[in-house]
Amino acid sequence: MPVPKKRHSNIRQGKRRFSNYRLKGLNVSKCPQCGAPTMPHQACPTCGTYEGRQVIKLKDKKSKKGTKGNKE
Repeated sequence: MPVPKKRHSNIRQGKRRFSNYRLKGLNVSKCPQCGAPTMPHQACPTCGTYEGRQVIKLKDKKSKKGTKGNKE
């Protein structure tokens, strides 16, 4: 079995190991119903649909028209 003639430096070893260390971006697709970004094979968090059917019941967002914080 062949053996290396000289030792590889720590920097060279680190460069070899670091080349596989980079993080990859998330795969994001658009929801066909509302167009919001969603993860593949997951229900849409904004409209609650998956493969064209409603799978999650979402509560309607109430508009906050209170005067909380506006004391003028």
